[in-house]
Amino acid sequence: MKANRVTLVTLGVADLARARGYYEALGWEVETAQDGVCFFDLGGMKLGLYDKAALAEDLGRSPADLGTGAMTLAQNFATEADVDAAYDAALAAGATPCKAPEKVFWGGYSGTLADPDGHIWEYAMNPFWKLDEEGKLV
Repeated sequence: MKANRVTLVTLGVADLARARGYYEALGWEVETAQDGVCFFDLGGMKLGLYDKAALAEDLGRSPADLGTGAMTLAQNFATEADVDAAYDAALAAGATPCKAPEKVFWGGYSGTLADPDGHIWEYAMNPFWKLDEEGKLV
């Protein structure tokens, strides 16, 4: 079994309908949904949106203990123009800007924003990581 992989990222959200609507406004399609949770297929892994109070209960923690965590999620794009378009679409869907897309010290182009629950996303073009026709890193 390959150990270096991620199969599910679950985000605790304050308002599931709002969070789901945000990702759907970005063009994401819900694969399955039940009371308090929904999942998006990411081509070999899943992104789950889970009611934060229910997630805290499942984890044996209080909702206040969960916070938003010190992490980022990222999407890579083929061009700087693609980064700009995706960033603008996320802002239009309700994201909060953190850092507008710009050329960065390591040779790429990236910007960051927060979804409605404060989860930080980086949108980037990395000239050192190629994408296949489906947008997967190769």
